[in-house]
Amino acid sequence: MKAVILDGSRNITNPTGEDMLSLKLVEDGWDVNFYQLCQEEIATCTGCFGCWLKTPGQCIINDKGREIAKEVIQSDVVILLSPITFGGYSYHLKKIVDRFIPNILPFFAMVDGEIHHQTRYDKNPNILAIGYLQDKDQKSEEIFQNLIKRNAINFHSPCYAAEIVVGDDQSLDMDKISNFLKEVEMVV
Repeated sequence: MKAVILDGSRNITNPTGEDMLSLKLVEDGWDVNFYQLCQEEIATCTGCFGCWLKTPGQCIINDKGREIAKEVIQSDVVILLSPITFGGYSYHLKKIVDRFIPNILPFFAMVDGEIHHQTRYDKNPNILAIGYLQDKDQKSEEIFQNLIKRNAINFHSPCYAAEIVVGDDQSLDMDKISNFLKEVEMVV
């Protein structure tokens, strides 16, 4: 089983317990690749659609974003770590999520009565998102959970989960995360 962890924290301190999460995954036999996105050179998506028209399935921007998008589509689960910013991802995480666009097709299909892009590949990764807030903010939590759901639909993820951590104690609920990973193993 392969996991890609994308940490969208604004700095290299580790408020979300990445070490604990990585260790748990490795202990359970997962192959883990971790990216501290604020330390990576990743350009923003230009919206040129070159990844659909000129170089299908691959971003025309040749940087770390291209490599990460490829790794994500080849993984069983992508774990998104981010401070919740107005209900959404941090800037660093949003940049790379936008760069996942080559992993879907420019053609449309109906999904549960909605129009979405078709999947490019037979297998798509599951999504586990862990967002953190300094203070309780119900509206931001709701927006974040809906964002994860909508991204999971758009990227054809077989299963997804969103965990929100509030306050200075940024410890993760490893039982919830373990249960999700067991669910992922059953889907794969």
